[in-house]
Amino acid sequence: MDADWATVALRYALYVDLTLLFGVPLAAMWLLRVDAHLATYGKRATAFMAAAGIVLSVLGLLVAARTMMGEESYLAIDGETVRMIVTETGLGVAWQVRMLALLVCLIASGAPRQWQATRIVLPLAAAIALATLAWGGHGAMSEGVQRAIHLPADIVHLLAAGAWVGALAVFVWLSLPQHATTSVGVAELSRVASGFSRIGAGIVATLVVTGIANYTLIAGPDLSGLLSAPYGGLLLAKLALFGAMLGLAAMNRYRLAPRLARAVHTRDDGAVLALRRSVWCESACAMIVLWLVAWLGTLSPGH
Repeated sequence: MDADWATVALRYALYVDLTLLFGVPLAAMWLLRVDAHLATYGKRATAFMAAAGIVLSVLGLLVAARTMMGEESYLAIDGETVRMIVTETGLGVAWQVRMLALLVCLIASGAPRQWQATRIVLPLAAAIALATLAWGGHGAMSEGVQRAIHLPADIVHLLAAGAWVGALAVFVWLSLPQHATTSVGVAELSRVASGFSRIGAGIVATLVVTGIANYTLIAGPDLSGLLSAPYGGLLLAKLALFGAMLGLAAMNRYRLAPRLARAVHTRDDGAVLALRRSVWCESACAMIVLWLVAWLGTLSPGH
């Protein structure tokens, strides 16, 4: 199970950056409606993530050029190869679209808070940037009708994952001691925790359906590969972590959210602490899942 760890690490950094760039504004502005609480921090974080996405994308292009040329050193990369990748390949077109979308995100992050178009422009541009990662995965390698199904399924899967990761990031922020120690902070956290249940169920359903579709299109209906190839082992690890996240999400919904709702009136400090620990554990699982996704994208089911 040899891997180019520099490539995997770069892919991982890009996955984390773009899922947060898309998911946090989406969750804050639309899903959880807490953007007023993230006004200052959100603009700074968005600008940082958009800039980081541009830098990581440039590094990713250099890695692709080195791999295509079969060179050991980045110093051997020539401009003609880079130009060819950018202008004559699907990966290069996706890279151009991503860079433009990230530039829009960077500009939107500095827009006045009262400019309502930001609520639409920022999540939309970030969604486009995140969707371009599908051209670096297995869906873009398919052909014909299979590609027409696989690539959109990959994109929807990425966007659903981004929505979940972004919501978790907002939960983590709202549950921090400096925000969840006052009655107002506890009430806001309770509102968000109780209101996310239906949206979360939809996100999970989308991830399950598109995940099954993606595996079927990559490896076929045969499940034997899950037990033989390294790809299958990593996929099983991903599924195990996804199951753990589902368990934590269910506990949040059916146990911790009702307890937190009661804590608004009873001042049960343990309710906030319990939810904080749960969302931190769920977030840690999500970060490991993204690492596995970055790794899986460099492997094929038979290897």
